[in-house]
Amino acid sequence: MGFFVPVDSGVKLYVEDINPLGKKTIVFLHGWPLSHEQFEYQYNVLPALGYRCIGIDWRGFGKSDRPFEGYSFNRLADDVFAVVNALQLNHFALLGHSTGGAIALRYVARYKGFGVSKLILVASAAPVGFTQETAQSFLELAYNDRPKMMQKVIDGFFFQYITKEFSDWFMNMGMEAASWSTIAIINTLRDETLYADLSKVHVPTLIIHGIHDKVIPFAQAHELHQGIKHSRIVPFQYSGHGTFWEERDKFNKVLCQFV
Repeated sequence: MGFFVPVDSGVKLYVEDINPLGKKTIVFLHGWPLSHEQFEYQYNVLPALGYRCIGIDWRGFGKSDRPFEGYSFNRLADDVFAVVNALQLNHFALLGHSTGGAIALRYVARYKGFGVSKLILVASAAPVGFTQETAQSFLELAYNDRPKMMQKVIDGFFFQYITKEFSDWFMNMGMEAASWSTIAIINTLRDETLYADLSKVHVPTLIIHGIHDKVIPFAQAHELHQGIKHSRIVPFQYSGHGTFWEERDKFNKVLCQFV
């Protein structure tokens, strides 16, 4: 069931709520520059096991409204808080992939874990995101040839082989975002860090990371683990940045066991 939730003056986010009567709730925050649809291979499985799965498209991405402003981690976390309030969510697991992991981390730190019983950080772009060099490379392409930028994202995303059809699906998902929001997030990933957020996490935290990740180095999983009390790492031996698809059976099993 999909619907829109107002989060800011004139801004509505698209929310997909699958199996609203499920006994346990997982809120999914996608990565850049994708949408809630990246978790298709979780939505196919987890609701049948009794989970309520809520996918949120950030502002500027997927089916959500696309304002020109509002792409700091604080504002994106505020948007999540607005959705949590609107849906009256409590005791839910918050899962964020890549930049979505940074947003999830900022939400828990900024709102003192409001409503969150467990945190899952998947290949999280935290405590740092893009280097100056990486950001500049993406920005140059985003301003001049965004489809080529998206192809660069795909080329570095997966350790395992993907078909052309799968690549096309990912391409379409990334191109659905507004160009200006795509650019704004690159700047946020370059300019903002989350070191101060780590000590503010007081809920059990699962850190999932592919050991072959070329986007966010596996070393950052250890940095998160050291900074977050009550956290544990599960390395994915056959994955790059896309653990949720590359080892989807293991991913879904580990997720269910933790939640």
